[in-house]
Amino acid sequence: MAFQNVKGTRDFYPDDMRKLNWVLETWRRVSVRNGFEEYDSPIFEYLDLFTAKSGPEIASQLFNLTDRGGRQLAIRPEITPSLARMVNAKVNALPRPIKWFSIPRLCRAENPQKGRLREFFQWNVDVIGEDSELADAECICVAVDALREMGLREKDIVVLYSSRALLSEVLKSLQVAEDAIPAVMAALDKRAKVPPEAFAAMLAEAVPDAAAQAGIVKFLEAGKGGQDIEASIRAAGLTVTDAMAAALTRLEEFRKALGLLGIAEYCRYDTGIVRGLAYYTGIVYEIFDQAQGLRALAGGGRYDNLLQVLGGPKVSATGFGMGDVVLGILLEEKGLIPATAKSAALDYFVIDGEGATLEDVMKVVALLRTAGRVTDFSYKRQATGKQFQQANRRGARKAVILRAGGQLAVKDLASGAQKEMTVEELLKGA
Repeated sequence: MAFQNVKGTRDFYPDDMRKLNWVLETWRRVSVRNGFEEYDSPIFEYLDLFTAKSGPEIASQLFNLTDRGGRQLAIRPEITPSLARMVNAKVNALPRPIKWFSIPRLCRAENPQKGRLREFFQWNVDVIGEDSELADAECICVAVDALREMGLREKDIVVLYSSRALLSEVLKSLQVAEDAIPAVMAALDKRAKVPPEAFAAMLAEAVPDAAAQAGIVKFLEAGKGGQDIEASIRAAGLTVTDAMAAALTRLEEFRKALGLLGIAEYCRYDTGIVRGLAYYTGIVYEIFDQAQGLRALAGGGRYDNLLQVLGGPKVSATGFGMGDVVLGILLEEKGLIPATAKSAALDYFVIDGEGATLEDVMKVVALLRTAGRVTDFSYKRQATGKQFQQANRRGARKAVILRAGGQLAVKDLASGAQKEMTVEELLKGA
């Protein structure tokens, strides 16, 4: 019987691992230079941690188990609840704002499809303990910073944002019952992902009143891709209330912060951005390829109540998650994976030439490796030409050809230039 990997998971052969590591290293480097510190958590948590955040129905969307002690556990489908748990455990000892990032491996009981797998890596960036819109904008700035470093530009990506706080006030003014608002937002989040008739059915189930349904749709349509946010409120037949005005003020402060951070040209207001998770409380956003032919590259927003929901004090928080799957598809489509991430690269490949022995090879290999150079050699004693072929297959920059009496030559495998030198001179240049 030939075994296969589990559906929705990936094997990372060395070629794949190089590409993945390039993405992960970029995420980590960009996080650190933007002032964020790395953390991590266990790969499994108590199931209650996730049901407390998202409700009991989340259990069917993740991998859960009962351990030998009868405890209900779950493999983490996201890391934000773990972050909240960790911060709550030391909330009075941690200096604020808390600026943390993580790159966990996550698992979800998904139906695998393009851009969505059951196992994936996700970059999470969060700011906890800062209420200003500058924190929301900085998180987006970090995401855009990484995407730009990978070669994506304004013509390639767009950040669509809106305000859950404003939408909530619009729904209240349309006489939507407060306990129905989460269901309405869940339906609105699915609007672009389901056929129009399916969305209409979901909205009607959440909001039976036809006038309210019409007002919601008008609000969404008027604010899609536009910058005149008040016009979308008027389109729904509403006037701006004090609560709406407060949400609009925060949106304006957020826009100013995007400009200060130099990323306003990447961002556009869009009432269609809702985010399905109920814990979001303010600014929310998703990052797409410009053609929006793929799933969202990233998504996030403000979640000021989560720490309190999970047993801690009320502390403001904001952040995003970016998965590696959709990002990898876009980078491949744009041809942005660098050559260094596509093939193995050695600094040196050591070859035993005329009169040299395996012992000579191993001595030079050990010296080069000790000097910090990526070095390899052939296990087999074979013709020099075959060793050169192996050096080229391994992507070596240079070949070191050993000869009798401790003499050697270093050949640049790209240009073909060759230079005679001693071992001491080689190490000095290494």
